[in-house]
Amino acid sequence: MALSKYKKSYEKIAMGLLSFTPGEQNLNVLQKSMHRYEEDPNWQLYLWKEEDDFIGVIGIELKEHTFSVHHACVNPSYRNEGIGRDMVEKVQQLHEPLALCATPATKDFLAKCWDRQYS
Repeated sequence: MALSKYKKSYEKIAMGLLSFTPGEQNLNVLQKSMHRYEEDPNWQLYLWKEEDDFIGVIGIELKEHTFSVHHACVNPSYRNEGIGRDMVEKVQQLHEPLALCATPATKDFLAKCWDRQYS
């Protein structure tokens, strides 16, 4: 299990994983998201790898004292195994002491991660 920072060579894999995210099924929207992660240094994309496969993706926007999770998705074949929560924890560790924030698109996902973490 490892979190890898996005590289251009991961583009097709990242796009495939992001396409599972609500609102990212439209190719134009997906391409705009990818472009933002590639061009804006404050927008960072990470892929989650288990064994030989990338199975999750998490995208954040760095701000002065916080970072916002804009995208978080796990391949449907691997859902409900705690991978999403693990991705969030690793991203939090990478960006300490910044506070993690949700966006309207990720608030339910993050709430689910925190509920499982503390229950």
